[in-house]
Amino acid sequence: MAAITQTVSPSDVGIDAARLRRLDAYFEQYVNDGRLPGFQVVVSRDGKVAHHTCYGKRDIEAALPVEADTIWRIYSMTKPITSVALMMLVEEGKLLLTDPVSQFIPSFGASRVWRSGSVVRPFTEPVTEPMLVWHLLTHTSGLTYGFMYQSPVDDLYRRAGYEWGAPRDTTVAQACDTWASLPLLFQPGTEWNYSVATDVVGRIVEIVSGQSLDEFFAQRIFAPLGMNDTGFFAPEEKHPRLAALYQPDPATRLAKRLDGMGRNATRAPKFLSGGGGLVSTAHDYDRFMQMIANHGALDGVRILSPRTVRLMTMNHLPGGADISAFGRPLDLENTYDGIGFGLGFSVMVNQADSKLHGSPGDFGWGGAASTTFWIDPVERLSVAFYTQLLPSSTWPLRTYLKTLVHQALVD
Repeated sequence: MAAITQTVSPSDVGIDAARLRRLDAYFEQYVNDGRLPGFQVVVSRDGKVAHHTCYGKRDIEAALPVEADTIWRIYSMTKPITSVALMMLVEEGKLLLTDPVSQFIPSFGASRVWRSGSVVRPFTEPVTEPMLVWHLLTHTSGLTYGFMYQSPVDDLYRRAGYEWGAPRDTTVAQACDTWASLPLLFQPGTEWNYSVATDVVGRIVEIVSGQSLDEFFAQRIFAPLGMNDTGFFAPEEKHPRLAALYQPDPATRLAKRLDGMGRNATRAPKFLSGGGGLVSTAHDYDRFMQMIANHGALDGVRILSPRTVRLMTMNHLPGGADISAFGRPLDLENTYDGIGFGLGFSVMVNQADSKLHGSPGDFGWGGAASTTFWIDPVERLSVAFYTQLLPSSTWPLRTYLKTLVHQALVD
């Protein structure tokens, strides 16, 4: 077990500590009035932790506080780790981004695309171009999520048992075959849509490496980086450190415990979700972030080449488009104007269009329980925020977080 600690004074790295207190004060309001159970925030610059706050409860009912070593469900913050795993295999010459997905999972060779009709009687058309590995990493594959509630294809996923996660005792291999049998939302490469694609990436990692995804992560990423509290579940001896999961009460909007879904993180899953299955700590995820920020290496351990990190963190949407122009935005909390997508990360491509604090080229992503992170190479900044409120669109936490961090930079 390792806990994150502050390692440098904010003023030593160009941050005004008094202005930074606005950040804590803003999020403390959410805890004090019951909208959030608690939170943890880490602000690092030049690879050093300049600000670290724990506030509120990791478990309201048990009166347990958020602590430096609290374990969080990071959900879709798993996706960048899975994307890194696949790119490690690309670097080893074991596959190409332009390889057809069906080369590894044959069932995707028979995929068809939604055209019209209903969930009872869908009309589909053949795929005009094959789905490529690159399409999975950029969320341009035509796959979707059952929880989106935006199209009949989403409904088909739900009817197959894939709204949140997967049916009990389902493996990722079985899920991939089911997803391949359902219509694609659009022709691969023609739009952006958030989806189960990174779960398919995780399955490709398993096939190409010959290891299960948890084994690959543990041996090739977590152990080398010292991420000892990160995995697909929290073992029994770590249960006291695992934060409880909450959702907004429909009537009051206050945080209400969600144990049914929360308990999934307390036992080893059969479905190893590369798209959203990990739990982690602020210390561990900071290790991953600093590796990426340091161009693929940390403390003498190299995970990726600097050139690969650069490839992953550039916008891959055709013609330099942003998600608003090319895709189907995910939720109302995030603006997707001026935001493109790389290989596992969102990327700011036009700050004026985004109307957000940040820098062109900053990149990151978030999780379903309102966690988020970003790395800003221009400002030499990395920021992560942790809480456990599902869904992430409940409150505009991420937009305010970015503003409140950047307003404290004074150099």
